[in-house]
Amino acid sequence: MSPLYARHKRTTLAIATAVAAGALLSTGLATSASAQTPAGSAAAKPLAAAPTTLSAAARTTLIQKAQARAAETAQQIGLGAKEKLVVKDVVKDVDGTVHTRYERTYAGLPVLGGDLIVHTAKSGKAAGVTKAAKSAIKVASLKPQITAAKAEQQAVSTAKTLGSAKTTADGARKVIWAGSGKPVLAYETVVGGLQDDGTPNQLHVITDAATGKKLFEYQGIENATGTGKSLYSGTVSLNTNLSGSTYQLYDTSRGGHKTYNLAHKTSGTGTLFTDADNVWGTGSASSSSTDQTAAVDAAYGAQETWDFYKSTFGRSGIKNNGVGAYSRVHYGNSYVNAFWDDSCFCMTYGDGSGNTHPLTSLDVAGHEMSHGVTSNTAGLNYSGESGGLNEATSDIFGTGVEFYAGNSSDIGDYLIGEEIDINGDGSPLRYMDKPSKDGGSADYWSSSVGSKDVHYSSGVANHFFYLLSEGSGAKTINGVSYNSPTYNGSTVTGIGRAKALQIWYKALTTYMTSTTNYKAARTATLNAASALYGSTSAEYTAVAAAWSAVNVS
Repeated sequence: MSPLYARHKRTTLAIATAVAAGALLSTGLATSASAQTPAGSAAAKPLAAAPTTLSAAARTTLIQKAQARAAETAQQIGLGAKEKLVVKDVVKDVDGTVHTRYERTYAGLPVLGGDLIVHTAKSGKAAGVTKAAKSAIKVASLKPQITAAKAEQQAVSTAKTLGSAKTTADGARKVIWAGSGKPVLAYETVVGGLQDDGTPNQLHVITDAATGKKLFEYQGIENATGTGKSLYSGTVSLNTNLSGSTYQLYDTSRGGHKTYNLAHKTSGTGTLFTDADNVWGTGSASSSSTDQTAAVDAAYGAQETWDFYKSTFGRSGIKNNGVGAYSRVHYGNSYVNAFWDDSCFCMTYGDGSGNTHPLTSLDVAGHEMSHGVTSNTAGLNYSGESGGLNEATSDIFGTGVEFYAGNSSDIGDYLIGEEIDINGDGSPLRYMDKPSKDGGSADYWSSSVGSKDVHYSSGVANHFFYLLSEGSGAKTINGVSYNSPTYNGSTVTGIGRAKALQIWYKALTTYMTSTTNYKAARTATLNAASALYGSTSAEYTAVAAAWSAVNVS
């Protein structure tokens, strides 16, 4: 689970085994590991490596062809006889390069941390492999030494230590854990119930099947045309659906997105919002469980997020399959958070303090739904440095959504959650130009960053993105003053937000894996800059400079 923010400033729980370095390992398809070489070349045409828009049929065909060749591909990249590949996604670039993302199994068991991406040039020639795990997948025995019940018991105990309530284990399945060090036989247990702040719980606990030792843990819930009178974005246009004589808050033009009312409950889908005159909301917050204003902001945020991804990256929905998620508002009672949940493929918003401060602002909507994009691409583990990158990705794209919308009531900025006033003093939740201004986030990388809560370790990547977009030093953008420092005292010149977004998206979708850490993220973004603009380009140089400026080298 990744809500928008951590309600209590606390460090991430200690993990028995450290998260894998997550370095991106690039190899020739039929050879052993070698030093990674950025894809593309100095001669690459600008944006030739940008993703091309694929129809649902074309994407399905590419996936089916890749799956049909999966056994051959596994052999070509040197996987063992017990390993199989399962296609998760395919991205095709404008220049014809294809990036196929695979999950892996070993003796029929899922390999967690075994995901990889095979890059193939238009000619069909191998262009490298990016792996989450360096180690060969091989275990001595598939017979566990502890029972599944013991693994479940440990997982429930872990959840209770976190302050979870009503915790229940949904069984333990055998897996191969390859997220850190030598791959081992393990159990994965998912614990439900509620977290300490009332957010639904979906805690994944990985337990060594031989020793009973906890290896890893992460949360699976991830945070953040009618006329609508919104609370944060003024009067907006909404695509609605007329059913008989009743209008529904149902956007058939964006994958069928619907907005539901939970009426202060914490489970179920809720009731679809309907209206008689197609004019929604009042523009003011209300504690009423039937209030439409929060629904207007949620529906508007969903449509702007959809349009941002479609217009900016050619991505059709969160899964890039043309299917829309759905949104739920009025979750719980005075619930001060918002979250994305993969299991329901839905976005959920609390009403905030006194049920009159809904967390439905534009950047929050973009932030939370971007967790879904991350889950369906790199799948960054929601813990340690990869968890910080996961959160930063949502801040980065949430910011992109806000700028894209061009709404005069909520002008684009590099502040996160500035409209929802969670702190009660008008200050933003997070600052991208100098993350430490929030009192907990990291401006620069250090060896202890991975032990911070992911909402604070994200500061390193947020700072990188701001520097890459706008550069260092004092400046005013859209009326907001910024003053971004650098770790090494350097002066960084930005390349503009549009290019920075393209680089981050390409890195996420074609070069990052579940275990990517900050060092590997630097490599991934350099790969992306090289593929998009060339390895001798100003953009490539700026990426390197921005990472150095946040102490990632």
